[in-house]
Amino acid sequence: MSSAPLYAAAGVALFLIGLHALVWQRHLVRKIIAVNVMGSGASLLLVALGHAGPGATDPVPQAMVITGIVVAVSATGLALSLTLRLARASGQVELPRPRDDDR
Repeated sequence: MSSAPLYAAAGVALFLIGLHALVWQRHLVRKIIAVNVMGSGASLLLVALGHAGPGATDPVPQAMVITGIVVAVSATGLALSLTLRLARASGQVELPRPRDDDR
């Protein structure tokens, strides 16, 4: 039996957990972590879908995942530096709560 369906299910679960945290968390650092969790889930799903059979894997999804890891590290560094600038400028790192007038 192949372990690809297990990896695919774990990738979907990680993506959904990250999506839930991205929607419901107000703290910006937690949102950045949620985006990273979502990216990890997408990478795991892509590797699972690249499994071609017993003993055979497609190298293209693996190369895409490696490229995605490099992009994710760069985007995380940029997001954290912007969050740090926002914290220095405004003194807070959370998004404001929506008012009743905005709904």
